[in-house]
Formats: sequence, structure tokens, C-alpha cells
Amino acid sequence: MPNLRKLAFLLLIAALALAGLAGCGPPKQDSSIPWSRPADWEGRIPGMGGN
Repeated sequence: MPNLRKLAFLLLIAALALAGLAGCGPPKQDSSIPWSRPADWEGRIPGMGGN
């Protein structure tokens, strides 16, 4: 019986170690690169016109 208890304990420790190593990682951050080119009106001062 002591061997069975030791085996169960070792299996439990191994399972907890694997669960800890395979746990959740940090959240992925979104890229700051825009998906398309900026629109014509972006980057200009409002009301200054200018084509």
C-alpha cells in the first residue's frame, strides 16, 4: 500500500507541474500598425483646408 500511495503522490505532483508549465500565457497585444493607409483628412489641422 505505501508504494501505491507514493505513486499516486508522484503522479499528482507531475500533473500539477505540467499544469503549471502549460498554464495561461500573457495576453497578446494588438499591433499598432494600421490595417490600411491613412485617409486624406488624417494628419491635417482642422479648418486649415489645403489640397
